[in-house]
Amino acid sequence: MFKDKESFKKAFIEKLEIMHGICLDEATDMDKYLTLGTMIREHLTKNWIDTNRHYKEMEEREVYYFSIEFLLGRLLGNNLLNLGLREICEEGLRDLGVDLAELESQEPDAGLGNGGLGRLAACFLDSIASLGLPGHGCGIRYKYGLFEQKVVDGYQVELPEYWLKEGNVWEIRKSEKAVEVRFGGQIRVEKNGDRLLFHHENYEAVLAVPYDIPITGYHNKTVNTLRLWNAEQALDRFDALRLGYTNQQSVLEYKYATESISQFLYPDDTHHEGRMLRLKQEYFFVSAGLQSIIRRLKKRGWPISELPRKVAVHINDTHPALAVAELMRILMDEEGLGWDEAFHLTSQTISYTNHTTLAEALETWPVELLRWLLPRIYMIIEELNERFCSELWRKYPGQWDRIGNMAIIAGGRVKMSHLAIAGSYSVNGVAKVHTEILKQREMRNFYEAFPHKFNNKTNGITHRRWLLRSNPSLAKLINETIGPGWIREPQQLIALRQYSGDAAFREQVDRIKMEKKRDLARVIRESCRIDVDDTSIFHIQVKRIHAYKRQILNVLYIMDLYNRLRDDPGLEIHPCTFILSGKAAPGYHLAKRTIKLISTVASRINADPAVKDRIKVVFLENYRVSLAEKIIPAADVSEQISTASKEASGTGNMKFMMNGAVTLGTLDGANIEILEEVGRDNMFIFGLTPSEVMGYYSYGGYCAFDQYNCDPRIKRVLDQLINGFLPAGAQEFNTIYDALLYHNDEFFVLKDFSSYVAAQEEVEQAYRDRERWLKMCIVNIAHSGKFSSDRTISEYASDIWKTNPVAVPESVPAPLMLSRDALAM
Repeated sequence: MFKDKESFKKAFIEKLEIMHGICLDEATDMDKYLTLGTMIREHLTKNWIDTNRHYKEMEEREVYYFSIEFLLGRLLGNNLLNLGLREICEEGLRDLGVDLAELESQEPDAGLGNGGLGRLAACFLDSIASLGLPGHGCGIRYKYGLFEQKVVDGYQVELPEYWLKEGNVWEIRKSEKAVEVRFGGQIRVEKNGDRLLFHHENYEAVLAVPYDIPITGYHNKTVNTLRLWNAEQALDRFDALRLGYTNQQSVLEYKYATESISQFLYPDDTHHEGRMLRLKQEYFFVSAGLQSIIRRLKKRGWPISELPRKVAVHINDTHPALAVAELMRILMDEEGLGWDEAFHLTSQTISYTNHTTLAEALETWPVELLRWLLPRIYMIIEELNERFCSELWRKYPGQWDRIGNMAIIAGGRVKMSHLAIAGSYSVNGVAKVHTEILKQREMRNFYEAFPHKFNNKTNGITHRRWLLRSNPSLAKLINETIGPGWIREPQQLIALRQYSGDAAFREQVDRIKMEKKRDLARVIRESCRIDVDDTSIFHIQVKRIHAYKRQILNVLYIMDLYNRLRDDPGLEIHPCTFILSGKAAPGYHLAKRTIKLISTVASRINADPAVKDRIKVVFLENYRVSLAEKIIPAADVSEQISTASKEASGTGNMKFMMNGAVTLGTLDGANIEILEEVGRDNMFIFGLTPSEVMGYYSYGGYCAFDQYNCDPRIKRVLDQLINGFLPAGAQEFNTIYDALLYHNDEFFVLKDFSSYVAAQEEVEQAYRDRERWLKMCIVNIAHSGKFSSDRTISEYASDIWKTNPVAVPESVPAPLMLSRDALAM
């Protein structure tokens, strides 16, 4: 399409005029963004077609990564980087009087995810493509995402996140690839010789329509696919009337009920309708994705018996766990296989990643709801449970408690993690400590029964987005210092360690960090109307708001520091800016009160002339990938302070580390492996250990009131929550106060408080010693290559998926005509 700056300029003007019917002078920035995005998508389409054709010819095992979330962020800059087109486009647009950065800012963050689960999935897709692996994503095309967060008078307000308002320039709708997904109804069983046939009748049909998004690899020809499913009505209005929808209103109700499946990410599950909708979502994209995979397998002429050799289905946490039963249904009811063969193929095709030890996040569904909404799926799960328990009985005769604890159905609920383990060939944790907790505690019975299934794959992040793209100044310095080899082999970053003793290099790292802090200070001033000192220590905690992530611990420390400054106005401290950001689930009252507490403390401190700007507190609303790309490079201190044993891995810790922040954290998740890499001299560790936390949970012995009564600092800050000290009313924070004291501080905030304060003092001392601090920053950058998702995905590919890179050649001979099937999964 274009090969140089001049041909790009010509093509851009022509495309703009064709798409929008206006000249450049009349075009808005959004018009220009849509034009550029369309050009880039068209530019990569040939490679997209070639990739799919080459996968078919090579017959390598293809991976399908099922995830309820894919937190992609903006794709324009990422695609320009991966395709090697940024310089041409930037210079060409500059000649036309257009700022590329302004066009990039027009792109909305894709509303397809919320937290670490979705961002991990996005990093994995990037690494799969960049490593040339045959792998694709499967998810839901949410119309409104989670929500757009506004903070009004300190309270979180949730607004629809209409990210598709201007359409999505990257997606291609594939109406001809739509499949039908069925809910409700009854199952009629018919005997045919020695086989049983199952007929699904009187069901509600939903049409799953795929929208494909290209996933480009870095400087290669690979373009994989993220397939997102949109829920649409399966009946036209005449069929709807014929089938009992008796008037226009009922037809519209059917249409709305159908489309609601792909409206919002994580509907509120505090009520029955929300829980039913979430279960519908989970089955919807699993069924659609698996139907599409089987159709593709057959279209290529491969027998069903080849499924495990040709296909690897990976389920990202328990949301897609119904894949086990759905694949069984397809193989038995549609392909005519018997139970044993269907289960053999299923259990050799599906692998499962567990992401949590929190009981609330290990999904279970009421038997009655699942039986009513998915009658055939429930029948299969029930049979699978019977056979699984029989297998366990043969292993452990008479051990009813053990078998009951491992059953897929127990206590009137279906346990999705148990279903995933029973129906998969691999179960992995996402950090060494997390995997050990699974093996020795949370899933010990399963590990003892099936030790060959369990393995660890420590999470990673794509260094291309989180360093090369988000921090180009630092990336340029690294290139000049050790060469660009680290971009393809991030472990080469370790060569930077020798430069920690180089004063000139430290000065350059310091300059870049200050540049990024000034940039973030401008963002804060524009969005929050707060002036922050860019020479202060930037303490940053950005993540989903949750009790175990302990934003409350951070706030209590800030209140204690504020109290000390009020008591002793002459107290010498280095100025600190505490920056927090994250969303609270709409139904999670404690988390929403935590946001109110942060905002209230910020209002009190930021307005108090007595602190003389030595402390500033900022809450940045609507945390998202594009905001993270501005926050993370500016961090001095990475606050990773979750309760030990509760964070499965964390990936924010890796992003901060890669950008030269120093971690202040507990021995939790991947913090432990970061510590193993950098050593205690380059990290600040505090708090209980995982074994100590689990000991308290198992044997008791912790009393929050002991901490309250013995530490006057704790008593003072907790009393300030309820005595009117904060300008929000004495009753506003009773929920937090009660959780910490009367509910015995489930996540040991008070127990770790003293240790946290001491660690913060160590941070300040280290920061004052600029040579020491900058050496710590450089050591962290140098060791961050270990935490690239390229390393993680290479381990998944070799150890779990058993697939190999497929190099898409420079030019693949094309047929005379390219059909849409050439682009199809």
